[in-house]
Amino acid sequence: METMGDIRDILEIDRQQGPDITKEAIIGPERKFRRQLGAPKVSRRPEGMAREVFALLYNDKKDVPPLFPTDTGQGYKNTKANLSMKSVRPWKWMPFTNTARSDNAVFHHWRRVSDEGKEYPFARFNKKVQIPTYSDSEYASYLANDSWTRAETDHLFDLCRRFDLRFGIMADRWEQSKFSKRSIEDLKERYYGICSALAKIKTGQGLTPEMRNYVFDAEHERKRKEQLARLYSRTKEQVEEEQMLQNELRKIEARKKERDKKQDLQKLITAVDSQAGEMRRPGRVPKRRLAPATRPKMDSLSGEITSIKFPDLKGSGVYLRSQRMKLPANIGQKKIKAIEQLLVEMNIEANPTPTEEICQHFNELRSDLLLLHELRTAMSSCEFELQSLRHQYEACNPGKTLVIPPELCSGGDPATSNPDINPAAKESPAPNKMEIIDVVGSPQTSPCKC
Repeated sequence: METMGDIRDILEIDRQQGPDITKEAIIGPERKFRRQLGAPKVSRRPEGMAREVFALLYNDKKDVPPLFPTDTGQGYKNTKANLSMKSVRPWKWMPFTNTARSDNAVFHHWRRVSDEGKEYPFARFNKKVQIPTYSDSEYASYLANDSWTRAETDHLFDLCRRFDLRFGIMADRWEQSKFSKRSIEDLKERYYGICSALAKIKTGQGLTPEMRNYVFDAEHERKRKEQLARLYSRTKEQVEEEQMLQNELRKIEARKKERDKKQDLQKLITAVDSQAGEMRRPGRVPKRRLAPATRPKMDSLSGEITSIKFPDLKGSGVYLRSQRMKLPANIGQKKIKAIEQLLVEMNIEANPTPTEEICQHFNELRSDLLLLHELRTAMSSCEFELQSLRHQYEACNPGKTLVIPPELCSGGDPATSNPDINPAAKESPAPNKMEIIDVVGSPQTSPCKC
């Protein structure tokens, strides 16, 4: 680092007498920190290694993990052998016998001296099936069978004890030179039949209460194995034919489902057509409440007249009846305010008691009020168009005046002229605009060319 004297020499300034200002003079002498003797060395995580991987590889003792599992009970945290000053446990080459064997064979192996004289530990894994026994009187009274002799039955139970109910080996070791040939199903049927009969008359080894009502169906087992043998012995052509038939079956089921869907759709179309035909029948008085699909629609300058489709609660579970009177979300705020204003004019509560009858009639009333609001809006649009046409006519024909018929004016508002809505209309009836409301759907008159 350059000193103050060097800077003065560069700038050609006379140097003052005194010690030079250096870094050490300002900051002080540099202190070198040395690691104390015996302090643990901190291992740093290699660059690019994830923190979780570093935590798994290096423990508190900073030892690498073992390459093989340990039995220390501490996992990788204690991988080194803990050698102490105690004496090593002695091992000895000693003989032993297996209590599971009946021939008293003697074998030798290495064993701790402290375990000398103990039972062979693997002998407990030798489990034997408890085979029931029977006496001569029991056989004569309950177990006698015309198709089985006493000698064949005794030979069967001797094989059961020798081979622990391994019926495949028992059928192979069956002495066909002395007795007639028996299949595996015959051996099972005879053995379980005897066990069921003995369980009903006594209790003992190999006899449980569940065996009293157990019946082995040998005929069903024979048919099952025969069917498996036929399935296994199929040729390649038969397998391909079966696969082809399964594919055809899937196609037939798919066509059947498609046909059922078309039939359901045709039934729905027929029902709608029949309902529409009844509405168009001459001399029929239309109902005040129409289905949502058959509500009259009216295209006008202001929009489209539709009905209110209230939610149809057909799901399972409990629900409040007042939910049926909830207006759907597709109704705008302006229409909701208009309905509420009409309800206030008619002195009707906005939330009446939701009985079954009130819910139905209240929803019908609000749907009709929405229709009335839309008709008023359409009528206002028609009057605006009439006034616009009148002004255009007068502008194109100076000195002439277009006279609008009084029945097209707004003097007779349906809301005030209908006696069902306003009782005062009985005293002063006004022209009925509902009969001439079709003027909304008529083509517009093109402006004249002056």
